[in-house]
Amino acid sequence: MKRSVAAWLFLAPALVLLTVFAFWPVLFGSVLAFTDFSLVRPTHWVGLDNFRYIFSNEMFVSGLKNSLVFLLIVPCVQLGAIALAVLVNNQLPGIKIFRAAYYVPVVTTVSVVGIMWGFMFHEQGALNYLLGTNIGWLQDDTFALAAIMFVTLWRGLGWYMVMYLAALQSVPQEMQEAAILDGASRWQRFWHITVPMLRPTIMVCTILSVLGALKAYQEVDVLTQGGPMNSTFTALYYAYDQGLKHLKLPRALAASFIVSLICIGIALLCLRYLKPKHR
Repeated sequence: MKRSVAAWLFLAPALVLLTVFAFWPVLFGSVLAFTDFSLVRPTHWVGLDNFRYIFSNEMFVSGLKNSLVFLLIVPCVQLGAIALAVLVNNQLPGIKIFRAAYYVPVVTTVSVVGIMWGFMFHEQGALNYLLGTNIGWLQDDTFALAAIMFVTLWRGLGWYMVMYLAALQSVPQEMQEAAILDGASRWQRFWHITVPMLRPTIMVCTILSVLGALKAYQEVDVLTQGGPMNSTFTALYYAYDQGLKHLKLPRALAASFIVSLICIGIALLCLRYLKPKHR
């Protein structure tokens, strides 16, 4: 009993902070999504009116589609991070510098990343110079969303690489040695030993990257502000646009509510199909 009380006392400060700054705002905001909340007039319950409005709004529907398109970077970032983790897990000359170089984007602020890639994607930027083209990557509605997705992919690789590297280094060396003695090839050892041992990390990283893709906002705000021709609007950027730019808070909360439901649904699917199998 005493140990239980002590545990709850240790958890109490964190639980209070989470309740005040996370649980209560989420609950209160979810309720306001069903109202016509305004700072200058009484609030009334309007039911699903805000949801009907956003789903009839072409900008939100387009933003929701773009958010779902963003999910295409999830397998790319996970496979790339696993490949990098396997590479940096070897004792090669200069490998520590290589690890640090790939982690630098993670600790670099989005504003700095946006300025750097803004120059890279410019018509007279380094990317066009290397490719021998003259494309305005962020000014062309055909390429703008793909360019932002690439920046998100570039920023995420280092973070997931570190997580996979930690998981790789926890794989028992005895299992690898036993497989070598049995004549298993490098690929067989990776597929039948390393990958099953990585499944818990793969599940966590996949869920985190899915949530990050669906909540894409910062890169959009810094690089394109939703343009050109609203081609890079995402569902969450629509919520920001409605809530802070046009002061339509209930519509913004309704959009956020929809994004949250999608996040929860995909996270549950990941938990179901990527959950490690007990032996």
